[in-house]
Amino acid sequence: MSTEEAHDDHGHHLPAVQDWPRGFGEASWWPFVTAVGGAGIYAGAGLYVMGQDGIVGQTAGPAVFIGSIFLFLAGLYGWLYHAFVSHFWSRDANQKSASKLRWGMIAFLGSELGTFGALFTYYFFIRAGTWPPQELPELTGSLVLANTAILIISSFTLHWAHVAIREENHRNFVLGLAVTLLLGVVFIGGQVYEYYEFIVHSNFSITDGIFGSAFYGLTGLHGLHVSLGAVLLGIVFVRALRGQYSAERHVSVSTASMYWHFVDVVWIFLVVVLYVGAEVGA
Repeated sequence: MSTEEAHDDHGHHLPAVQDWPRGFGEASWWPFVTAVGGAGIYAGAGLYVMGQDGIVGQTAGPAVFIGSIFLFLAGLYGWLYHAFVSHFWSRDANQKSASKLRWGMIAFLGSELGTFGALFTYYFFIRAGTWPPQELPELTGSLVLANTAILIISSFTLHWAHVAIREENHRNFVLGLAVTLLLGVVFIGGQVYEYYEFIVHSNFSITDGIFGSAFYGLTGLHGLHVSLGAVLLGIVFVRALRGQYSAERHVSVSTASMYWHFVDVVWIFLVVVLYVGAEVGA
């Protein structure tokens, strides 16, 4: 590897870049930081449970959990900035880089299936027992139905925008992205309001039994993913306003769309299983 290649690290890479195998891309700390933050979230949850039994201090779990969330978000920010902004800002990827980015997103979504699968397995485990394990609030109200409709519509508007750029229709492309981003923000606001209603008016919080932990764990994790998707779409939207996409150059639009459609499908499954399913037989 040449000296120029070895030192082309943009301040984001491991000191021994020259030892990184050729063909595996640039070495970066950001995936490692993100993984440590993600692992810390689970560690914080475990410490919280241990704290309830007096094994560790009661503040240890929440402190590790909150700190890990910030570490996780910081790692994602650095990772996304390096992948979507620094390298792809003024131009879209060439064919080889585009393929890596798409496969990278597919691999990431595969890991996300494992994460959601773990929490759904926990819910199915408690659902198989005595049901309901506690008094449940009204889950299938108008708010969750409206939020579901908003997220489904956002998938259609994003698909419309994606089709528009492939047809060189920049006006509809920008309009579709703007509407999708707006719907995503409204969805996040709706979920925050739902939490407010549950916690303040229904006295239903994450500490209210095993269903409370499953409900807030799943919906909170999904809300975090929608927020991350909104950040991705925001970056794509700014690039769209600058005219940096065309029918031949839109790989980051494709990858952001894959992610957004993924969180939409997860939400529909979550509503059917967690909201509707919890009230069946309650």
